Amino acid sequence: MLDLADLAAFETHVEAPVTVNYRGYDVYKCGPWSQGPVFLQQLRLLEGFHLRALGHNSSDYIHLVTEASKLAFADREAYYGDPRFTDVPVQDLLSPAYTELRRPLIDPDRASLALRPGDPLGGNALRAADAPLIGREWQRGTVHVDVVDAQRNMISATPSGAWIADSPVVEGVGFPLGTRIQMFTLDAAHPNCIAPGKRPRTTLTPSLVLRDGEPFMAFGTMGLDQQDQWTLQFFLNVVEFDMPVQAAIEAPKFSSKHFPSSTYPHAAEPGVLRVEGRIPYDVRRALQAKGHEVVLQSDWVEGYVVGIQVDTARGVLFAGADPRGEQATLLPAYAIGW
Repeated sequence: MLDLADLAAFETHVEAPVTVNYRGYDVYKCGPWSQGPVFLQQLRLLEGFHLRALGHNSSDYIHLVTEASKLAFADREAYYGDPRFTDVPVQDLLSPAYTELRRPLIDPDRASLALRPGDPLGGNALRAADAPLIGREWQRGTVHVDVVDAQRNMISATPSGAWIADSPVVEGVGFPLGTRIQMFTLDAAHPNCIAPGKRPRTTLTPSLVLRDGEPFMAFGTMGLDQQDQWTLQFFLNVVEFDMPVQAAIEAPKFSSKHFPSSTYPHAAEPGVLRVEGRIPYDVRRALQAKGHEVVLQSDWVEGYVVGIQVDTARGVLFAGADPRGEQATLLPAYAIGW
């Protein structure tokens, strides 16, 4: 029940971002009331590997990124929640010591079919006991906007009221109610369990990146649990494979459905790896041989990324917009400069 006292007591808080440095790039994300730190946990795991040597979108590369995602998202499920209600060990989750414990869990030849959160406080690669956690697939509702001005101030925002079509405008007040409450769980032991005044853990996860203390990139996407998978691949395309922004956005992508969905009823599909059709057949077959349940997607469906890159040396801005949204008539995206 929502009453006038709830609205009167509401405050918007300004919170410090969470950040790690990846190969000279300072990456900033929202805190663990969002899924933002999972992007950083993936980077921590991947920085121990020579990604360029694996080759862009090779079977070994896709396997490695996917297995790192599984480990990071397992920790998201085990620990993330509103930090005003839940003690989230963010710094421990991002620590080099904990990452070094977790990294050997990635088998280069075999896909994991288990949900494997770790134990950062106890210094263990795996948590002792874990109940299965279960969601449904993402739908329409979210947008993303990046802006860089003439002074190189950057903003990255992923606003969403979730499924507005399922929550019509309330007669007499002129606005719909949000539907994000479905992201709570009812398990009292879960860090994202529903409670009065508590924020549901959201999937909204914009990104900012600095290089040598200077603005470098702002980017994001819609897409619930896929957001920090698609944008991770975009980021790696730029910093590891030297792709221009638009090429990095358009490159074939993939996403895992291995871990519990953030939305009700929180279902997981262990081992499921969705890949766009532009990823070659032999790569898909090699992934299947490693144990992934490969689901072939259309050529242009994995991601709706938009982003801006700042070239401070030349004083130039580069922007890119994903054609996938236009193809799907779901989220047409544009890059505009003036």
